[in-house]
Amino acid sequence: MFDGFTSAQIQTSDPEVRINLRYGGSGQPLLLLHGNPLTHVHWHLVAPRLAEEFTVVVADLRGYGDSGKPRGLPDHSNYSFRRMAQDQVEVMAALGFTHFAVAGHDRGARTAYRMALDHPDTIRKFASIDILPTHYLWTHLTREWALNSFHWTFMAQPYDIPEQFFAGKERYYIEKKLTAMGIGKGGFTPETLAEYARCCTAEQLHAVCEDYRAGATLDFEMDRTDVEAGHRIACPVLVLWGSLSHTEKMFDTREAWVPYASNIVKFCPLPCGHYPAEQVPDDLYTELRAFFRD
Repeated sequence: MFDGFTSAQIQTSDPEVRINLRYGGSGQPLLLLHGNPLTHVHWHLVAPRLAEEFTVVVADLRGYGDSGKPRGLPDHSNYSFRRMAQDQVEVMAALGFTHFAVAGHDRGARTAYRMALDHPDTIRKFASIDILPTHYLWTHLTREWALNSFHWTFMAQPYDIPEQFFAGKERYYIEKKLTAMGIGKGGFTPETLAEYARCCTAEQLHAVCEDYRAGATLDFEMDRTDVEAGHRIACPVLVLWGSLSHTEKMFDTREAWVPYASNIVKFCPLPCGHYPAEQVPDDLYTELRAFFRD
């Protein structure tokens, strides 16, 4: 899937976490981050093409894929977007990149959002793929969204309630989550589904639950503090989303993003559901290439 890329695992400042990644190409550095419940493999149709003009790094977030999966702390801080963002900044620095661009999908976009706020001198540009800011979502919930995205509240329940419900049903969950549950799903090959199922272990599902627990508590409070203080993402931002996804059908994406970033270069719906990198890779590649080349 990633011909010409080099595989690596890089130790972070958290002794329990090494980040699994691949990198390849040449040119300006570009970090690509996946969402839940995926891995860096999500980028296999886009990353090699971008590597013709950029040095591309595709990494597994902590808790996902083959990256480290520590047990969650009582306050969930080791799975906050701030901690995930710090991981990836450290990874890029270890590769020799102290100034780079980032594109993120789903949880990866939320990680990149926090990265752009916490490390403004590091992030050159940020492309967000099919999310609305975390603070906006938690303060604009609707019945329709809650039914479609029930996992946000279910996975955020106290340990180990969701973990016990998932136990022994990991493969069933991953296949339903990606192909049938909610709006804009599907578009995966048997090979990528098999890879995501391989990684969907009890350890990963615990990590994912910790991710969502942090999202509903620490991450929301961090974002609220930034909003109330008037802190906004300053770097150029590209906002992409699927015209067939819940992001389009339940919200006004343009309206939602304006209060959170001061330099939104472009809003661009894509003809797909929630997974543009696998559903419409050509369209996504075209938009990312144009944005990051400038």
